[in-house]
Amino acid sequence: MSFDDKVDNKAEEVGGKVKEGVGKATDDERLEAEGKADQRASNLKQAGEKIKDVFKS
Repeated sequence: MSFDDKVDNKAEEVGGKVKEGVGKATDDERLEAEGKADQRASNLKQAGEKIKDVFKS
């Protein structure tokens, strides 16, 4: 996994956590759900990159 991909995925994960927190604080279920979805997407991307790294070795 390239460094840029790691940074992008981590930024997406952090953004999702922020969205989720704001959604909880403002009682906005839609925003909270979007934040959780962003985090899941980031985690899936990170897992996919790790699998690619294993096969490159």
